[in-house]
Amino acid sequence: MGLEEIDLIDGRNFVAGVPHEWFRRLRAEAPVYWHPEAAAHRGGFWTVTDYDDCVTVNRDWERFSSAKHSALFADMDDEQLAQQQLMMLNMDPTMHTRYRRLVNKGFTPKLVRDLEQQIVGYADGIIDTVCERGTADFVEEISAELPLLVIAELLGVPQEDRRKVFDWSNRMIGSDDPEYQIEGADSGEAAMAVFSYAEELAARRRLEPRQDLVSVLIDAEVEGEKLDQLELDLFFMLLIVAGNETTRNLMSGAMVAFFDHPDQWEKLRQDRSLLPSAVEEMLRFVTPVMHFRRTVVADTELGGQALQEGDKIVFWHTSANRDESVFTDPDTFDIARSPNNHMAFGGGGPHFCLGANLARMEIMVMFDRLLDRIPDIRLDGEVQRLQSNFINGTKHIPVAFAPSAPIGATPLPARAG
Repeated sequence: MGLEEIDLIDGRNFVAGVPHEWFRRLRAEAPVYWHPEAAAHRGGFWTVTDYDDCVTVNRDWERFSSAKHSALFADMDDEQLAQQQLMMLNMDPTMHTRYRRLVNKGFTPKLVRDLEQQIVGYADGIIDTVCERGTADFVEEISAELPLLVIAELLGVPQEDRRKVFDWSNRMIGSDDPEYQIEGADSGEAAMAVFSYAEELAARRRLEPRQDLVSVLIDAEVEGEKLDQLELDLFFMLLIVAGNETTRNLMSGAMVAFFDHPDQWEKLRQDRSLLPSAVEEMLRFVTPVMHFRRTVVADTELGGQALQEGDKIVFWHTSANRDESVFTDPDTFDIARSPNNHMAFGGGGPHFCLGANLARMEIMVMFDRLLDRIPDIRLDGEVQRLQSNFINGTKHIPVAFAPSAPIGATPLPARAG
């Protein structure tokens, strides 16, 4: 097939798996490639696939802006864009820097270390709910639960409401996937439900402040002004999606990678000191967020191509993390890989993932507990993947393992249906 037949827009092309063979060709033949898109400015966008250029686009906000047309792939009308530009993800420094400071205190290394025992307790509680049965849907019953419990704790969301967070974020992120859509509804309705919930929660915290991020954001100021309700709503939406979808899909994709590479599971089971490097390899190999978008600020050059002011440019972390010039045998899942300077968290710069330390902790704890308690976990049916060109997602993973007795971990909080 010719390069013109590559279609990175249609989420159906990602259901069978990330089309790494396409990215491999693009890196080799056209690492900065003009991809047709009829609705886009000038009828297409630049797709960037090699590691060095992806890092450049991510870091160089003065040439490649997150704010002008957002960091999200889809183009928006002026009203939608104005709203999205109030979200930290869709800002450039210096405004981005000011907003980031507001939430940094919720993700400090000390806070993450202090959460470790609570995360261990949650992980054991999750395994307790399935261990006697000997079967589970790994996504819905295991990998989805831990980040939901943790982000609910951080934000001050009552734990019984975490299922609502799960459903709303699925509908927003999985807007192309039929399973996550409600007939007659769209992803905008899920966003409005999140806003409504955020406003109710903020109203409660104004009356009864707690040690959670919603209470922090209510009192926070940017340049002497407090956040208005829409800014609070958008912060809340960003945090529930970023704190839920990415870690859940990383753990799910990593479990599938271990099923496909059972020697690596056994290697990790035999040598738990490999866990830190294994987590980094899970992040590289899965790369749950596959791309972000920028807009070219002024005429410039990248990878030998002349880019024009206003051009849409999409850089693909999922391709950069398989770049042969950076990673030896990049399609091999190697839990001892070193060095492993992946860009699953964005490759540095102002938009480096603020929850990176927390995500690493959750992943490490969950796999440590799985290795201890259900080491014989195996695939027991068909993996069902998300229809999306944005999130490398997995919806269902049926698994089986030898039944065992619960260890009596603290029972998980009930959740509303």
